[in-house]
Amino acid sequence: MISALVYRDDGASAYEETALDAARDADGTTWVRATTGEEFDRVAEAFGIHSLSVEDVRNDARPKTEEYDEYTFVLVRMATLRAGEQVFEEEVQTRPVGLCFGDDWLVTLTRRELEPINYVWNAIEREEPRMLRFGPDYVGYRVIDRIVDEYFGLLDEVGGEIELIEDSIFEGPDPEVLEGLNAVRRDLLSFRKTVWPTREAVGVLARGDPDYVREATEKYYRDVYDHLVELVDLTETYRDLARGARDIYLNTLSQSTNEVMKTLTVVATIILPLTLVVGIYGMNFDPGASAFNMPELGWAYGYPATMLGMALVSGVLLVYFRREHWL
Repeated sequence: MISALVYRDDGASAYEETALDAARDADGTTWVRATTGEEFDRVAEAFGIHSLSVEDVRNDARPKTEEYDEYTFVLVRMATLRAGEQVFEEEVQTRPVGLCFGDDWLVTLTRRELEPINYVWNAIEREEPRMLRFGPDYVGYRVIDRIVDEYFGLLDEVGGEIELIEDSIFEGPDPEVLEGLNAVRRDLLSFRKTVWPTREAVGVLARGDPDYVREATEKYYRDVYDHLVELVDLTETYRDLARGARDIYLNTLSQSTNEVMKTLTVVATIILPLTLVVGIYGMNFDPGASAFNMPELGWAYGYPATMLGMALVSGVLLVYFRREHWL
C-alpha cells in the first residue's frame, strides 16, 4: 500500500494512497513509500521517476547511485541470514531498496515492507517528525544507515559460526565441519558482492557529487561510508579466517590419515616375518625322504619353538618401533 508523510512546521501528517497527488503538491517535505510493482508505476508517474530506476529495483540490480535531472537515485540492498530454499543452512538473502530524493521529496521503493524502512518511518510518525525538516537526503541517510547497521549483525553471526567451526576442528575430522566451512565461505562471498558496491554508491553521496545531497548532509554519508569501509575489512578478515580454518581442517584430516597409515604399516611389518615363517613351514616336504627335508618337523619341540621364535621376532620389532617413536 502506498503511504505518505508530509512535514510542516506543526508536525508530520499522514496521507492515504488516494491522496498521492495532494501529498506531492503539499508544502513541506514529503516521504512516499511503495511496496508493489503497480505502486511503483503510480509513484513513478506522480513524481517523474525514470523507468530505469524502477526497473533496477524490480530486477535487484547492483547497488549504485545515479543522478537524474529531477532527483538522485540510490539503490542499496538489505541483507539477512535466513534458511535457504535449496539447503537447510542459513544463507545471505538480499532485498533491494530504492531511494529517490529531490528538492523536497523522498520516494522509497521496496518489493515488500522492510524493517529498516518501517523503523525510520515509525520514528518520524511517532517520535521525531522534525527529522523530515532536515530534508529528504537526510531521511535517506537514516534509512541507509539503518540498513548498514544490520550488516554488522549479519557479520557477527558469521563470525560466531566460524568460532564454532574452529572449536569443532580440533575435536576430530567431521564431514559436517567441511560443509559448514563451505557454507560460511558462500555467505561471505554473497555478502561481499553486496557490501563492496554499496560502499561505492555511498561514497558518491559522501563526496557530495549529486546535486540533491546538501553539504550539511555529506558528513552523515561520510560516517556511513566509514562503516562500510570497516565492513569490507571485516569481510576480508572473516574470509581469511574461514580459509585458515579450512586449511587447518585439511591438515588435521591429513594428519589423521597419516596416523592410520602408520599404524597399518607397523602391523603389516610385524606380520611380514611371521608370514614368511608360516609360508616356509607350510611347504610339503617329507623329513623321511632326506635329512635336509625340514628335519625339525620331526622334533618334539618344533611347534613350541616355532611359536616362541615368532613371538620373539614380534616383540623385537615392537620394541624397535617404540624406540623410534613410530608407536
